[in-house]
Amino acid sequence: MSKVLIVDAANVVGSVPDGWWRDRRGAAERLRDRLASREGSQEAGREDDEEIILVVEGAARGVASVPGVRVEAAPGSGDDLIVELAAARAAAGCSVVVVTADRELRERVRAHGARCVGPRTVRPVDGPGVSGSTSPRRGS
Repeated sequence: MSKVLIVDAANVVGSVPDGWWRDRRGAAERLRDRLASREGSQEAGREDDEEIILVVEGAARGVASVPGVRVEAAPGSGDDLIVELAAARAAAGCSVVVVTADRELRERVRAHGARCVGPRTVRPVDGPGVSGSTSPRRGS
């Protein structure tokens, strides 16, 4: 059985206040590169037959695929594309894991048989640029 890891880029990037809001596309590219570096790395949880799909939306559209990571740009809602991809891969008999902390999205993909894990699975909180950064204030 093939394995598919579908990553909600907006949710994972937004999980760490490292200045991502100043350059959303750059933040998505850094996440893509982190995922690509997992290729062949058993300690990072990467398996040999695993396909990685990074779903981007909004200002992050235009991020290119690299070896080991296919980037899909959502024409509208990233969540809708993630559900579509998860449903199609699960129907084809793949083992699907979705990386997101979005509760509604988790419910939607679980209805198609996907398993869900949180953003820290692919993006630890103690990464570069985290200390001393400030996130945008709500309501300002």
